[in-house]
Amino acid sequence: MTRRRWIADTWTPTTASLTGGQALHLARVLRAQPGQVFDVVACGFLHRAEVTSVTESEVVFTLHEELEAESALPVHLLLAVIKFDHYEWGIEKATELGAARITPVLARRTEKHLAQAAAKRVERWRRITREASQQSRRSDIPEVDEPQPLKAVLAATHAATKLLLAETEQENTLAAALQASEAASPSIEVPMRLAFAVGPEGGWTADEMQLFSDHGWKHVTLGPRILRAETAAIAALSICSAFL
Repeated sequence: MTRRRWIADTWTPTTASLTGGQALHLARVLRAQPGQVFDVVACGFLHRAEVTSVTESEVVFTLHEELEAESALPVHLLLAVIKFDHYEWGIEKATELGAARITPVLARRTEKHLAQAAAKRVERWRRITREASQQSRRSDIPEVDEPQPLKAVLAATHAATKLLLAETEQENTLAAALQASEAASPSIEVPMRLAFAVGPEGGWTADEMQLFSDHGWKHVTLGPRILRAETAAIAALSICSAFL
């Protein structure tokens, strides 16, 4: 039987603790007892861990051997802010598919009230990625940045390959771009191998697309259909996982 996996709130070299809602769920719902064994991620490493004490405010584990765990995809997702229910679903699925970093982008066509409220949603988005990481048995949690205007995001994005999902592109597919990238540098080791950007409802404006080009981004297509932003992100990450 597959052991439940948890991501520790605090840890030392030999122990780890769950607090808050995680501890409450373990104590009250799962009725955890000392001696039970779970998988616990602490300081970015996956361990077999034994419960040593249980209260509704804290569950403490003794960390045992380190276990093998798959690393995240070396992918940075730039996702323009859209309606929050769709955005949060997209963030959850991007986490499940392995994205290492997610940057909320305030695009020209991001609705004004969403742009103004986005900063207050970041902690919620980080909770969603944490819960999705545990559910999907990741051994890490993707980094979720503060929402930023596109110009600032592009200036701070450093990846070996940078791809813009563009409705106006008809020929160069994401799969072909990834194949070309792999052929050009199959063993490149950088913190983030790939960045790709997904626009808001209505797409990127012409000046935004030019800004991407000025920063060295290659325009690619997912095919002839027009996809919702969250669907495009999921499709792109699925394709990336096949190559990376």
